[in-house]
Amino acid sequence: MQALIGTGVALATPFKNDLSVDIEALIRVVNFSIDGGVEYLVILGTTAENATMTHDEKELVIQTVIGANNGRLPLVLGVGGNNTQEVVNELKTRNLLDFAAILSISPYYNKPTQEGIYQHFKAISLASPIPIILYNVPSRTGSNVLPKTVLRLANEFNNIVAIKEAAGDLEQAMKIIKDKPKNFHVISGDDMIALPMVFAGGSGVISVIGQGFPKEFSEMIRLGLNRKVDAANKIHYFFMDCIEMIFEQGNPAGIKHVFHSLGIAQNTVRLPLVKVDESLALRIDEFVKKSNKLS
Repeated sequence: MQALIGTGVALATPFKNDLSVDIEALIRVVNFSIDGGVEYLVILGTTAENATMTHDEKELVIQTVIGANNGRLPLVLGVGGNNTQEVVNELKTRNLLDFAAILSISPYYNKPTQEGIYQHFKAISLASPIPIILYNVPSRTGSNVLPKTVLRLANEFNNIVAIKEAAGDLEQAMKIIKDKPKNFHVISGDDMIALPMVFAGGSGVISVIGQGFPKEFSEMIRLGLNRKVDAANKIHYFFMDCIEMIFEQGNPAGIKHVFHSLGIAQNTVRLPLVKVDESLALRIDEFVKKSNKLS
């Protein structure tokens, strides 16, 4: 997990106007993130809109990112769901040689108990040939993986090496950081509190905004990890308004408009998601224009 400390980015999937996967734009997003200095890439997380992608499209995205990355950075693959056996079967049959870890979301829709969440991840742990990053995002799953459950999993299974904690609750993250095993990592899944979480002892972030502003955001996290508080805070406070903007009308609609403004990719999303409205688009455009002040 040492290689996964710092800034990872949850890659969005660019689409063309006809809603097909835009391979050339995806390659540009990958290169832009790598050239900007991020530490690793996350494929097929929530930001990728994988909920509205076919199996073949997901495979296309995976192979495109592997090829574009060309071994430069560690890769993390999203492998999760609310059907435990289906996730286990995928882990047993998929070739994971290109990946440093999987990112596995807590079961959604079913709303399991804490014991159910524990048993779900136990089954995944027993099936996975590579390290596992738990993913807690109650706003999407309808259930919260409590610190006691995270710590139980972290202490009992050596291949469960980290959590992407996206409850938006710094106190909850600190409870995990306080009592976690030495080699277990707490990674922010919330861009707005990524830096405070690092200051509290977290290991970095799996970011959305980081792929739109990779140079600045990854530098902020590195400064935070090195306890350069004033310099890190300067970047954090500069980006606060933009972080709010990119999530204001849903993810990844906001970050896709950042790509559009930067000329990297179109701002096309698939229903039921829609593009940001004209007012928000203009505000994002204005922020992108002034972001070069940090360069």
